[in-house]
Amino acid sequence: MKYTVALTGGIGSGKSTVADAFSRAGITVIDADIIARQVVEPDQPALALIHQHFGPDILLPDGALNRRALREKIFSSAEDKHWLNTLLHPLIHQRTRDKIEQAISPYVLWVVPLLVENNLQGKADRVLVVDVPVERQIERTMKRDHVSRAHAEQILAAQASREQRLSVADDIINNNGSPEAIEQRVETLHQQYLMLASRAAQQDIE
Repeated sequence: MKYTVALTGGIGSGKSTVADAFSRAGITVIDADIIARQVVEPDQPALALIHQHFGPDILLPDGALNRRALREKIFSSAEDKHWLNTLLHPLIHQRTRDKIEQAISPYVLWVVPLLVENNLQGKADRVLVVDVPVERQIERTMKRDHVSRAHAEQILAAQASREQRLSVADDIINNNGSPEAIEQRVETLHQQYLMLASRAAQQDIE
């Protein structure tokens, strides 16, 4: 298995900014959210099963998944949420493994917003947390998503706490400073991960 660094952070922490910097350094970025969307695209078997389970109003007129309707259904039913997770999690996990194996960079960056919430930190060789003060998260979320402060606070409350994320971190990027500082920190970590990946590969050979 290719050396894997899991990148996580709360909403508005700047995960995409950090992931983009690693991508510019030539590292394959695998985004859990993108994979989760791919497995329920119109041509995927999972969508047919979801349609069969929830009924016709779960689809939009163009045949795509009505995400808002699905969120409402699983929000009001723990049983439906469990059914959906049982269907999707193995598909997401398998596609993630395939993409990691196909990657040609020395290590991969696996972006997982809900790493701590889903207890996935053990599936990575290293955990990198993008950390910002809670107040900054709220400000960024309000500005980016055009939502009220109350709504932004509600989103944060549903996620793992800042302390919970930091407790599983091997490395931390403080994203409360300048873009230049982020680039420098990513470059330092990139060199560190290249060394760790090389060492792990050597151990596999031995």
